[in-house]
Amino acid sequence: MRTLLTNLDRRTFERVASREWPGAQRVLPRLTRSANHGLLWFGIAAGAAALGGRPARRAALRGVASLAVASATVNTFGKRSVRRDRPLLHTVPVIRQLGRQPFTSSFPSGHSASAVAFATGVAFENKWWGLALAPVAASVAFSRVYTGVHYPGDVLAGAALGAGAAFAVRGLAPTRAQLAPPARPRADAPALPEGRGLVVVANSGSGQRGGPRPDRAQEVHGVLPKAEVRECGGPDAQPLEKLLEDAADRARQLNGALGVLGGDGTINAAAAVALRHGLPLAVLPGGTHNHFAYDLGIETYGDAARAVETGEAVAVDVARFRAGPHREAQIFLNTFSIGAYPELVRIREKWAGRIGAWPAGVLAAWEVLRTAEPLTMQVNGKRRAVWMLFVGNCQYRGLGLAPVRRHDLADGVLDVRVVHGGRLARTRLLAAALMGTPRHSPVLSEARLRGLRIEDLPPGTDLAFDGEVGSAPTRLTLEKQNEALTVYRLLPEW
Repeated sequence: MRTLLTNLDRRTFERVASREWPGAQRVLPRLTRSANHGLLWFGIAAGAAALGGRPARRAALRGVASLAVASATVNTFGKRSVRRDRPLLHTVPVIRQLGRQPFTSSFPSGHSASAVAFATGVAFENKWWGLALAPVAASVAFSRVYTGVHYPGDVLAGAALGAGAAFAVRGLAPTRAQLAPPARPRADAPALPEGRGLVVVANSGSGQRGGPRPDRAQEVHGVLPKAEVRECGGPDAQPLEKLLEDAADRARQLNGALGVLGGDGTINAAAAVALRHGLPLAVLPGGTHNHFAYDLGIETYGDAARAVETGEAVAVDVARFRAGPHREAQIFLNTFSIGAYPELVRIREKWAGRIGAWPAGVLAAWEVLRTAEPLTMQVNGKRRAVWMLFVGNCQYRGLGLAPVRRHDLADGVLDVRVVHGGRLARTRLLAAALMGTPRHSPVLSEARLRGLRIEDLPPGTDLAFDGEVGSAPTRLTLEKQNEALTVYRLLPEW
């Protein structure tokens, strides 16, 4: 049987080598060289990460991780377990042959493994992007036979290893579709076909780093043609709070819902108004980071539109902080922090418009690490020196002070993480992070609480919530409001 397969492999190789393939001579040798050491795929990933949004960056990261696992498997186990000579080149036209012939084992094909792993990994995040890459991956795999460096069996084995590597990565790091936020608790919300009855306040300044100002009304009407849209952010526009109140009144008259297009700060303001008026909220991600929308499972305007038209919605928790028992509370949907993080946000926003969001974040982190000093305060009655206090609305996934996302937006807890001051606190925390053990650092503590009391804050202390920065009073109380806000989102199909 083994001899039969080997003979079939050789005959197939000879047929490919002896046949004329129109147009292949110009493309395939160059394509196979471009895929050396994964450069083709790294280039595609870098372009997607630089030019695309968060979904594109996530797909690029998954593709690269799958490629890395496939490459390691091929080079560590595959080529060492099966020693197979490369094909003889006497049947391959010289013009097709590579200038530098590989000398490692022919079985399996590393190029094919990397190509299939990258395309499959991307497809797990977005099937259409994966389908677009499939012809490129298949061409790279075929080019290995065309140029005479692999038998077809080597290519098929490499492709199988690549697909397996992508599945292994998905098993270790599930996709968002696998870890969609739980459907419970479902909430009642009106179905609004084509957006009829939805009144959207669109912030034309959200998510913009220069360039022409987008037509937000056109963007909304592209997915919900019957929705009413009111824009803010222009020179003659009304204040956001006034527009939101007017939009909520109009939505109640229509027995509809309030919509918001913008970033996390705009969504925070809209959520407060929706809570006061008892309206469901439709979130269209139009900001720079869109943390709440992405954790909700809304990544595009189309996701929000389908949920609005079908009336699918969930109830989510809201966190509140207030300066005293008789003061009006402010809400946050994502995070609240005191200490170094507000200063990081301030520096990042100062430079983001000039050098871009990611370089500005790196610059801000370096500046904060270099200059920040601990604050002395009381936390739940205990006096502490705190370098940074982070509070998340619901539990965040991710190690230490690198919270990534939330799986459940109605778990009833505050995710509290504190970096304590003291001798070499920042250095010790950084060392723990580099060693991959931030949870075990003595300067970091974590807790899941229902409420939090902060007192004796130094004057001039800043706080940040949902990306906004402001001045903190000397005393603060944080608490949860469980399942308080109804938000449209597509429910997973089980």
